[in-house]
This record gives sequence, C-alpha cells and structure tokens, in this order.
Amino acid sequence: MDRRAALRSIATASLGVIAAPALLRNRYQLFAHTPAEYSARTIALMRESTVIDMLCQFAFDDFRTDNVPKALRWRRDPSSFTEADFAQFRDSGVNVLALGSGPANYDGMLRFFAEWNGFVASHSEWFTRIDEPRDLASIKRSGKVGILMTTQTSDHFRTADDVDTFYALGQRVSQLTYNMQSRTGAGFLENRDSGLTAFGQEIIARMEKVGMVVDLSHCADQTTLDALQIVTRPPVFTHASARTLLPECTRCKPDDALRLLADKGGVVGIPMIRFMIRPAPPVTVQHVADHVEHLIRLIGPEHVGVGSDLDMAGLANPMTKEPGIGAIANQPNFSRYNAYFAANGGAHVDGLDHPKRLFDLTEALVQRKHSDATIRLVLGGSFARVLSAVWK
Repeated sequence: MDRRAALRSIATASLGVIAAPALLRNRYQLFAHTPAEYSARTIALMRESTVIDMLCQFAFDDFRTDNVPKALRWRRDPSSFTEADFAQFRDSGVNVLALGSGPANYDGMLRFFAEWNGFVASHSEWFTRIDEPRDLASIKRSGKVGILMTTQTSDHFRTADDVDTFYALGQRVSQLTYNMQSRTGAGFLENRDSGLTAFGQEIIARMEKVGMVVDLSHCADQTTLDALQIVTRPPVFTHASARTLLPECTRCKPDDALRLLADKGGVVGIPMIRFMIRPAPPVTVQHVADHVEHLIRLIGPEHVGVGSDLDMAGLANPMTKEPGIGAIANQPNFSRYNAYFAANGGAHVDGLDHPKRLFDLTEALVQRKHSDATIRLVLGGSFARVLSAVWK
C-alpha cells in the first residue's frame, strides 16, 4: 500500500466514510466531535512521530458528570477503567504523557506512586511506564500509551536520599518548586524571590546523579536563573510560554531564561492554558502556534516541545457542578497569572478542550509551512532527546 492509500485507510477507519470532495482536496474529517479537516501531511506526521505531552494530567476531577472523580476511582480500583475509557487515550495520537501531579509531602507521594504503579501494572495491555531511553524508542510500535511519572513539586524530598527512593519508584522528572516558597527555592507567586536555596542545589545535584530531569516551570525568575547556572545536564520547562508575548504574566518565561535553557541543551513545552497564551480572548490554536514560532526563532526547534497542562479530555482544572474557577484561584498573588476563563470555568485554549488537540496544533504548523523535521521535534523529538540524555 502506498503512502496515499495508507492515509486514506487511516481516515476511512476514523470516520467510516469520507466525502469525495475531501478526498479530492487531500483533506480529511477524522473526528466526530468536530467538522475540522486535516491535511494528509498532518495525519502522516502524527502517525509517524513519537508524540510526547510533557504535562498531561490524565483526568481532572469533573463533578459535572461524576460524583466520584474518575481519576481517583481508576487509581484505587484499576478494574473500573475500561476499554472504552482507554479509547480516548489511544485515539489522541499522544504516545507518552507525563502525569505532572502529586501531593506535596512524602507520605502522600508514596501513596500516589503506589497507586499509579498499580494502575499501570493492572493495564499492561494498554499502558507502560516510561523509565529509560529504550522505552521511548519502542513505545510507538508497541501500540500502548506510555506513562511518564513526574511531579510538579519537590517537597516530597525530605533529604537528598529521597531522590533515590522516588527514582526507584519510577519518578523521572521533578519540578523544583511549585508556586510558593519551598525548601528548594521560590515559586513565582511568592512575595519575594529568594533564589535557589542550598537545599535546592543539593537536590539538583542528586537528581543529576541518579538521572532525574530538573523541571523549572513554576520557579520564580531568580530561582530559575540560579538553577540554570548550576545544572550540568539539560533541564526543562515542561510547560511554559514566552513572556515576550504576555509581558504582564510572570508565570511565562523571559527570553534570557529561555536562551539559557537552550544553552544548557534544554527544552520548553508549550502549554494550552488560555491565559498563558494570550492576554484576553479570543484565544485559539493559532495563538499557541505564535508561541511555538517565537520560540523556534529565539532558540531553535530542537528546544521546543509540548506540555499542554490539560488532562486527556482537555480540562485544565478540576470542574465543579456550577461554572466557576474554584480552588485554582485560591492562591496568594494569583493575580500574577492575569487569568481569565471560558464560560464553563475552564482554563483551556478555545477549541483545544478535546483529546485530539495535537492534530490541531500540527495542522496549524503545517499551514504555516514549517518543515516535517521541525514539526517532529515539537511533537516529541526535542523532549525525547533531553530525556534520553539525562536518563543515560
């Protein structure tokens, strides 16, 4: 079967039937949830790339449809996760997703890792834990979805020896701080940016020794720069955008930090959080592509990836029965986000609140005439390089 016939086969399998005009234009409507059409090139790039989302939080609590949150039920009773549940993960086009969550204490994180390891082991026909470079190399052809055990805090490290403990449990990336001051450094919502602490320096050294990737996404500016100065292995911003395009959102990273990240061999993942992409609505995939292009021009495509900061369904935050932003805004200095929300209280980019959103981003980059090589790097090649280098 030639490439054109293979693409038609994929599209037909997704839709069941395709209108003749779409075939003649070499564009395909793949998904029932949207009338959007995708080019044959987009479909091929998604099919051929190892697609990595460096922050896809599996499933947020959604009390609009569930009295017992699915993610909690799935972890504590893996048998409740069905093949129908797996379908959205399988069909998303994402091959590896990084959990990027977890409690901010040692005991809670032990339980979190135990639950996730149990869940993945219970569904080994669908999921596999990503631990080393060969796992990344083989995940595409396995037909499974890779789970990358990551956290958005390092508060569970009581001493440097705990880094070894959690590495043994599967953790491969740790965010140095969350939003506030911790023993390692300052998050960007803290009143005063203290910079990297002595304990933070010790934790980074141990992470690099065992082969755990340092994530600086939520660190305040001085803490970010301090860490970037001392790292000896490529660090990451798993989910961060360019402050040049949103000067008043200090959660975004300034160009000097982005350049230093690239100098260290690191990668930044573009989020799909509306107020980290554009200061006001409307905010669409085209504005996400603007950030991608800015970063490609600034630091090169080999330093750019995706970290959507959504769950697989496309939620950016837990959802209550009534529209509203809930606990996400109940943090000191939250105004630094300059946040605004969709009508249902979600923080997603408009039109990307669905599992197949990486097709939309790929299509936007195709339309902007980026090369296949560049798009493959953004879809996962850049992060695969860094993960493999640090783990090795």
